[in-house]
Amino acid sequence: MRADRAELTARYEFPLDRFQQEAFDALDDGNHVVVAAPTGSGKTVVAEYGIESARRDGLRSFYTAPIKALSNQKYRDLIELYGDDRVGLLTGDNSINGDAEIVVMTTEVLRNMIYGRSRSLDRLGLVVLDEVHFLQDAYRGPVWEEVMIHLPNFVRLVCLSATVSNADELAAWITTVRGPTVAIVERDRPVELTNLYLAKDRREARLHLLPTFVDGSVNREAVKLDESGARYGPGRRRGGGGGGGRGSGTRQLMPPSRVETVELLESRNMLPAIFFIFSRNQCDEAARSCADAGVVLTSGPEREAIRLIVKTRLEGLDAADLAVLRYDQFLVQLEAGVAAHHAGMVPPMKEVVEACFVAGLVKVVFATETLAVGINMPARSVVIEKLTKFTGEHHEQLTPGEYTQLTGRAGRRGIDDRGSAVVLWSPWVRFDDVASLAGSSSFHLRSAFRPTYNMAANLIRTYDSDRAHDLLNLSFAQYQADRDIVRLQARLERRRAALADLRAEATSPFGDIEEYRTLREAEKQARRDTRAEHSDAVEAALRQLKPGSVIKMVSGKHRGPLVVMTSASRKSGARLSLVDKGGDVVHAAAEDFDVPPPVLGTVKMPPNFAPNRKDFRRELAYRLRKAKLAPPPPRGDSPRTSAVSADLHPVARDPELRQRLRAAGSAGKVQREIADIERRVDSKDRTLARDFDRVLGVLETLGYAELSAWELTTDGEMLARIFHESDLLVAEVVRTGLLDGLSAPDVAALVSTLVYEHRSPEPPRTPWFSSGGVRQRWQKIAAISADLAAREVAAGITEHRPPDPTFAAVAYAWVAGEGFAAVVDDEELTGGDFVRTTRQLIDLLRQLGIVAPQQPTRRAAAAAADAAFRGVVADSATPVSDQVTFDDD
Repeated sequence: MRADRAELTARYEFPLDRFQQEAFDALDDGNHVVVAAPTGSGKTVVAEYGIESARRDGLRSFYTAPIKALSNQKYRDLIELYGDDRVGLLTGDNSINGDAEIVVMTTEVLRNMIYGRSRSLDRLGLVVLDEVHFLQDAYRGPVWEEVMIHLPNFVRLVCLSATVSNADELAAWITTVRGPTVAIVERDRPVELTNLYLAKDRREARLHLLPTFVDGSVNREAVKLDESGARYGPGRRRGGGGGGGRGSGTRQLMPPSRVETVELLESRNMLPAIFFIFSRNQCDEAARSCADAGVVLTSGPEREAIRLIVKTRLEGLDAADLAVLRYDQFLVQLEAGVAAHHAGMVPPMKEVVEACFVAGLVKVVFATETLAVGINMPARSVVIEKLTKFTGEHHEQLTPGEYTQLTGRAGRRGIDDRGSAVVLWSPWVRFDDVASLAGSSSFHLRSAFRPTYNMAANLIRTYDSDRAHDLLNLSFAQYQADRDIVRLQARLERRRAALADLRAEATSPFGDIEEYRTLREAEKQARRDTRAEHSDAVEAALRQLKPGSVIKMVSGKHRGPLVVMTSASRKSGARLSLVDKGGDVVHAAAEDFDVPPPVLGTVKMPPNFAPNRKDFRRELAYRLRKAKLAPPPPRGDSPRTSAVSADLHPVARDPELRQRLRAAGSAGKVQREIADIERRVDSKDRTLARDFDRVLGVLETLGYAELSAWELTTDGEMLARIFHESDLLVAEVVRTGLLDGLSAPDVAALVSTLVYEHRSPEPPRTPWFSSGGVRQRWQKIAAISADLAAREVAAGITEHRPPDPTFAAVAYAWVAGEGFAAVVDDEELTGGDFVRTTRQLIDLLRQLGIVAPQQPTRRAAAAAADAAFRGVVADSATPVSDQVTFDDD
């Protein structure tokens, strides 16, 4: 024990816990530590002890965090302890006092320092790796392992993690790589958690709130309630049809509404609460529905305090920007005591919500799961609306680790005697599954480490060949690889049995269900292909239409003639406002038409043009009904008539078709799982070093390395300084000169294709570029990507993410000086998506401003980054004091 431990811990006014004292002992003995403990238990105290010990020994400390927002908050927290002059901040957005004794940074910044052989590492004594369980993240996870492997041996590690079931395994690996490491595990929550189950009985118009466990066992009353109810929900028939015959049907159970749930929590004194909903739109809708229903959870003085926080944080935003961000509705909801919180919101608005919630002013926050990471917003209760979430391809049930992370916010230390985790009834999840998830403590940390092109380039720069291969075999991924074969084989057998059951459930007596699904998908693809083929002709036709033109539209529920009421030409394409025979308004753009719409005639527009007035639209509809129109021309070979239609397939007559399609879809998901497990089993004889050799082979083929001499070419040196998910594609684009000789807005547009990823289930709009020449450069980028992907497939390497031109018009307009309101409104972007993507774009542009071979290109990239860093983007990057606090653990 250090002789001065009492001095080091004198600042804490609360008694230190056992696990904290054990961690202090381990650090005093010169060990690395892995601290795994529940949210809010005080893990950060261990980090602060290590930092203060290093400071008194004359050494520097780095505190790394996975997200910039958490880095900003830790920077503010440490300033409160040590003052501005002793604390620095290094993120992609901020560089403040980087030579300070204590520097907070994102993990990527530290990795870049290591590869750059920064002199900042010379007097480094301690590195804190916060949220170290991020090493299982597919994209960012390898960074944590790179840091732990490549840091100088004299640097000690303090790794802070959520409660994981294999903390000892992680500590054993770090011992292998760096030296003696002690795992400190605390499983007891600082505030006791009560798991609850909430269902509504439609027949009784009553809510049932029941404990999930009674005396440590599953609550039999909740089991009986669940079994007595028909599985009544979206896509289910009354009486439990499609529920597999389970449930007596004596009750009509359903999820309680969000308003009902909030009112119940208020009546039971269970607020404040975080209400997790795995959909941005539904978070917004939930907050709006509470405000519209007249829910008021605030007092007069609280509403005044809310308005002050809003004014202080948002006064820098333009009125036009606030209008696009629906500021008025945002404020109404805050003053009612409810708010949404998700990645689609701009950071300043999220910070307002966080500040109001932490201050006890907002009582209910409807949030996506991103709120569970890092941000300290403890609540008395946590509500989970569904235990399944959509991944972008299919629905998956929450893992025990995810459930633990979400419910970790329930219970405020020093305020609440206990916290509550409320799971709502769902037609898709049985109560047994709810209890199983709530009772599980399994959160197994799994490495996502893999060699990347940038990593390979830096290993060539830094080590000889043998040492580089040895280092890869020291990864946590390799450490875990040989332990899994038995577990994987057992899981493979279970999934194969599940697949057989699902295939039996999907079998239709009317015919081949897979043949039917293939026909349906072929029809969808044919429509997409037709739409793409005719997109330019459709756009030209729409731009020719004038008010009064009558067209035929076949899209969704619109199958008849419509008259053009207004038309507008924007950068993103023509936009029409149409009126049908019933007087309803239909908004349309090029993506709503497979082929140019036929013009059936014209209607004389009513006098006193007023499209916003109902009487004007009624009169226009009346004239449409009375108009003599030409018959629509035959459509010709459409995607539905050029082949056998799915509607004519025998399976289409199956009355259980919906359930069979659902089972077939689940079977497809399980089939993918099986294939993934089989690949993992087969890969057990492939070491990461072999994967590294495959990466090296691609680099040598493309001229980035000369392996016989074990050195990088000039292009390879450039690659070693590009830190990006698609690092090699970026390097290929730069070295082929596709960014040379362009203006800053055009550089931004093309570079955005390497940053943006379209994730909406809706098809993206036709990309826009400022000229045919720039469009040709984009097409060359796409061709380079396709060639690289082919090389990766041939080499057995995971394919890179392909470029996406969807954001190019936005990037061009923003860098060219267009306002935030115009850009976001015109392109129908959420403010949060715009800010996040633009910040990623700025980060890559700044890198290119350093590494691009041509000086004019470097200048254009730097100018684009500077032009993009303004307005709400710059405001979102600034560390703001006294707005929100983060975990003190």
